Amino acid sequence: MAIEPNERIIIPDEDGEEHLFETLFTFNVDETNTSYVAVVPIEQAEDEEVEVFAFRYEEKGKEENDLALYPIETEEEWNMVEEMLNTLAENEDTSL
Repeated sequence: MAIEPNERIIIPDEDGEEHLFETLFTFNVDETNTSYVAVVPIEQAEDEEVEVFAFRYEEKGKEENDLALYPIETEEEWNMVEEMLNTLAENEDTSL
């Protein structure tokens, strides 16, 4: 299953409380066979400035919405995600 931009997903926090997020983008790193997703809380989706959350994810089964999200822990991974965010922001600025 591919996560699509603007798709809404529910992510539980450490207390089990569920929160609704909207996906900004996903990308894959072929060299490491890993996938990443950047999301924003749905209540911030239309705001000018938003808090972006990023996760590494894996498809866990045959169910359509069966994903496992993992926190990004290394600086190298954060740098990749940040670079993708900056590229996305630059592309949006030039398309206006």
